[in-house]
Amino acid sequence: MKSLLFISLFLFSINLAFPQTNTPIFEFDYAQFGYDSVSNYLEVYYSFNQDKLTLTSKDDNKYLEGILYITVSDSSSGKVVLDKHWLINHPIKDSSELNNNKNLVGLLDFKLPLGKYKLVVGGGNNKKESLKYYNEYFTARRFYDSSLTISDIQLASNILQDSQDKNSIFYKNGLEVVPAPTIVFGINKPVVFYYSELYNLDKKAKDHILKVYHLVYNSKGQLVWRKTKQLPKGYPSDVEIGSVAINKLPTDSYTLTVSVIDSVGNYGVSTSKKFYVFNPTVAPVKDSLSTVNLATLSSQFGAMSEEELDDLWEKSKYSATPKEIKRYPQKAGLEAKRQFMFDFWKDRDKVLTTQGEDPFKQYLNRVDISNQRFSHANKIGWKTDRGRVFILYGEPSEIERFPNQMDTKPYEIWHYNEVEGGVIFVFADLSGFSDYTLVNSTKRGELQDDNWQQRVSQF
Repeated sequence: MKSLLFISLFLFSINLAFPQTNTPIFEFDYAQFGYDSVSNYLEVYYSFNQDKLTLTSKDDNKYLEGILYITVSDSSSGKVVLDKHWLINHPIKDSSELNNNKNLVGLLDFKLPLGKYKLVVGGGNNKKESLKYYNEYFTARRFYDSSLTISDIQLASNILQDSQDKNSIFYKNGLEVVPAPTIVFGINKPVVFYYSELYNLDKKAKDHILKVYHLVYNSKGQLVWRKTKQLPKGYPSDVEIGSVAINKLPTDSYTLTVSVIDSVGNYGVSTSKKFYVFNPTVAPVKDSLSTVNLATLSSQFGAMSEEELDDLWEKSKYSATPKEIKRYPQKAGLEAKRQFMFDFWKDRDKVLTTQGEDPFKQYLNRVDISNQRFSHANKIGWKTDRGRVFILYGEPSEIERFPNQMDTKPYEIWHYNEVEGGVIFVFADLSGFSDYTLVNSTKRGELQDDNWQQRVSQF
């Protein structure tokens, strides 16, 4: 069993969102943040309903006692990497504190190698039969790599900015972020605070303008709150915090999404978090809008404008079927186009990817490379023939270049040994302006011209 690192335990009293009698004895939540290229921080937030803990006395002092368990194991092998339990002892002055409608909130954080895990968290009073357990499966994914990434979202009951208390267990990046493990807001918690971290901002989109979208949707997929801002350039990472006033929102489940969009590269990342609102005095919203897929809204497409989606579709059409190309213009409205693009990339043929790589991410990476390699004065790289072939089939196995032949115009022969048993693409600069056009290929469905050599001849 691996040793536990960076463990901290702290109890903090906060008001409950629900009446005391409806509050479970124990609740928990968790979030991941980047640590280095091979490991993450896993933060586990927990809360005890203090009036349901066991009241004990020792040396004329009174305490509330509870038990907290946490186990982390590899979800594939079952190997346990963490197995700990703690006895909670919270001092109180007198029994009247049990009726103050508060929770005891704490945090555990430790470093965890990248991988797939099962998390079991349990808590209750000091009577084992009262213990409540939660099981969660999660992936400790890489945050520090060559692409733009974003952490999980931590929901909070409060965020104190410019904090100087570095000894506080809730302190990070100059902030005190007080967790809200119940993820329930409303009567006594009218504001949802949230915290997330952005990584690798200087790698994927070094010279691009990045926009951050903070969005909240209700259970029907209706947008109920939105905030947008532009990120400053030149920083490798950033912290995104915010708050949402929910006192006028009806009782419902909601989804908070933080998306970062590179509108130039048509690339984006998103992270989402569900929370609940209990406002019995607020009338429910009439169901006047159609239901929208929350998975779509929580993706990078959910934050794109119609213009950005149209531009992305132009770049995506190389991998589209004739039927899909015909359907897209018929999609009227922003939400319909978002749904179309979400479904389109969700269903893409895996032949476009290398093993383990996301099709959408790989495709747009090839678009970027095409722009760098094949752009010329009259055309951007992804619109050229070489750009199209590179986007669809990737790096050639071999390239033969003939730039300065006496009897021919400049041309190139690209070999793909792994496509259809081996195919070639021949590109020639027929105009003399570095616009290499496809003049022949042995790939099925591509332009074939057995007389291509006559086309590139200077005579």
